Amino acid sequence: MNDSITLLPRDKHDFERVHDLNKLDKKDLIPLIPELLQWLQDINWPIAEEISNLLLTVPKETVPYIEEILNGGDDIWKAWCLQFYVSQLPEEFRHPLEKQIQRIAYNPTKGEELEEVHITARELLKDFS
Repeated sequence: MNDSITLLPRDKHDFERVHDLNKLDKKDLIPLIPELLQWLQDINWPIAEEISNLLLTVPKETVPYIEEILNGGDDIWKAWCLQFYVSQLPEEFRHPLEKQIQRIAYNPTKGEELEEVHITARELLKDFS
């Protein structure tokens, strides 16, 4: 796949490309993970939940990027990733994220508190038990 950029959704209503992405072989989907995760910056975008479900088909490869998001400064993106992606991960893939989630839950930044990411993180930790 040389021109994978043409496979990416062009706007928040591009269900056709999301449908096509679901047909891709997983090895062809993996290089698109960083760009696809950007669609989780606002879960209110119509394709966001479908992108999240698509990414759940490659959890092992997506988790390192989720770690970067959780360590980053976009607190709303963190909340959406926790609520709509991490909460759906099988336990074996949630485990590597537990340290970051605990930090957010019990030692949040001011931004994480303002956006109530720490509350989402605490709820998620309850589900881990």
